[in-house]
This record gives sequence, structure tokens and C-alpha cells, in this order.
Amino acid sequence: MTGSEAAGASIALEAGKHLKKVVLELGGNDVFIILEEANMEKTVEWAVVGRMNNNGQCCVASKRFIAEEVIADKFIKKLKDKLSKMKVGDPMYPATELVPLSNEAAALHLTDQVKRSVDRGAKVLLGGKRSNREGALMEPTILTELKPGIEDYHEELFYPVASFFVVKDEQASIDLANDSDYGLGDSVFTQDIESGKRIADQIDTGMIFINHPTWTQADLPFGGTKHSGFGRELSGLGIQVFENKELLRVSKLSDLF
Repeated sequence: MTGSEAAGASIALEAGKHLKKVVLELGGNDVFIILEEANMEKTVEWAVVGRMNNNGQCCVASKRFIAEEVIADKFIKKLKDKLSKMKVGDPMYPATELVPLSNEAAALHLTDQVKRSVDRGAKVLLGGKRSNREGALMEPTILTELKPGIEDYHEELFYPVASFFVVKDEQASIDLANDSDYGLGDSVFTQDIESGKRIADQIDTGMIFINHPTWTQADLPFGGTKHSGFGRELSGLGIQVFENKELLRVSKLSDLF
């Protein structure tokens, strides 16, 4: 089952009553960590893909961008420039890069999430408003100065709204990544692969990619931890989740003596 936490809890409860196995994928608030050693040009390109994949309406879209302070200004300046130039509008036009949300209710919900975050102290670095074009559209948005208690710090924003955080060092990025009820798919960008692996080993998440946004492939197990759900889809591991393995042991009669 793929959906909300409430729906997942309901499905798990019903499955438990009947002793049935279940796999739940319930969304996420995935981080995109940028370390000092990252290739900045490539990282920004992947940041746009990671956040805007499927118009931002993707469970594994990158949502929380965490940059070490030594390179934070450089990264956010480039990301803001890229997002501000995205062409918003009619999906029937080939040049369009950002299209409407799935429905008007989703647009209203997102607008409310952003407003509540700003009312509690978040700052809008880019966008933050509905587009003046027809349809359930919202401008590409970047929010900063997010702290615990602010909606966008905790909630999944299912559209092109990027949350931006600045941290002093590697450990601070790990602590912030783990300060979430979700644990679906995160990514770390660095040219120091060992450093990326070290961080990955300390983040509580179902999937983590180094130098690539979280993605899905048929041969890779897909799933999360915490409120992102449990179990795995795809790959051999995903099939085995629903298997009940039968043990068969053969003994010789002589083994009894």
C-alpha cells in the first residue's frame, strides 16, 4: 500500500487481524545533503531533478536541502537561480517545466502549509505563492529559517517547495537528517565517497544514494523506516517479503543412533 500514514495504519491494523503480511510506503521528508567537497555544478543540477521530479509530487523527491555553511551561500544562490527560471504553465507545451498539481485541493493544502510555516517564522527565499496562470499551479518555492514547531520542518510538502538548512559540519547534517518522523530515501553529495558512506551509515532511512537523488529501479529494494512505513518493494527482496519459506530437513535413519 502506498499512501498516507492514516491509511497505512488502517491497512496494517486490518492485516494484523487476519495475520497477513503487508508492505507500507507512506511518504517521506527526504534530505539532500551537500558537503564541502561536492561538485557544485553537478550537485545543483541534481538538486533541481531531485526536487522537481514528477513535478515535485513524488514520495522520494528531495525535500530538505542541508548544506555545510562553508558552501551554503554558493549552493543556494545557484539553486535559486535555476528554480526561478523554470517555465510554469500548460503541460501540453513542450517548453513547460512545471505543471499543475494533481488537483485544486492539493494546491490549496500546499498553500496553507507554506502560509502556516511563514506565520511561525519561516522565510520565503523564492516564490511562496500561487502562480497567476490558470490551474492548480504554484511558483517554485524555497523556504529557509525553519525550526522545530514550524510545519515545513516536520511535514512532507508534495510539490516544488524546497526547505533549505545550513549546518556547521558533517555531524550536524546527520543530526538534522535524523530529526524527522520519516525515513524513506536520502542522498549525500560529495566527491569524498568514504565520507558519504560514513554519513549514510548514520542516517536512519530505508534508502540512501551518494551523488544521485533517491531513485527507483526494478532491481533495487524500495522502502523506508519510521513513519515512512515498513517492508520492501521491487527486486528479489521485495518478492521475498511475501514469501513463507518452508524448511525441509532430511535425515538418515542411522542419524538417530
